[in-house]
Amino acid sequence: MPLRFRNIDATPDDPVGAWGFEGMLAAIDRGYAVDWRKLIEAVADDPELRVLYEDARAAAESEATVALLDAALAARARSPEEEARDRLRAAFRGTRLTQAQLAARLGTSRPRLTSYLSGAVTPSMDVLVAIEAIARERQAPSLAAHLELV
Repeated sequence: MPLRFRNIDATPDDPVGAWGFEGMLAAIDRGYAVDWRKLIEAVADDPELRVLYEDARAAAESEATVALLDAALAARARSPEEEARDRLRAAFRGTRLTQAQLAARLGTSRPRLTSYLSGAVTPSMDVLVAIEAIARERQAPSLAAHLELV
């Protein structure tokens, strides 16, 4: 069942700016992914709506939805460099290797890998892709072994 507003003149089809506090609160507590996406896009692009969102999120009953929306807003605010660094760090954790072990697999030094992970140096896309591949390989060794048997 689609989101419906009560006691306000706006509808979920209206621009988020027309929703006001009550509409935002309803979207947070009773909305669905389509409503949250619309809310996130509007709030991320308009500082005035961000202030209204902050009030609505403080009054919201659904802590889980607020956390989800906050995470989505934070992700939209990340720079490409931050996103690449976060992906690199996540892939490194997924390898379950030490920095020295991973550096050896990549054919680089541990200090160089450390500079990538700290964000001091942005590696080439090849490095990110290689680390993500190693992480996938190490996260599913039994699946890989099974596929080789088939």
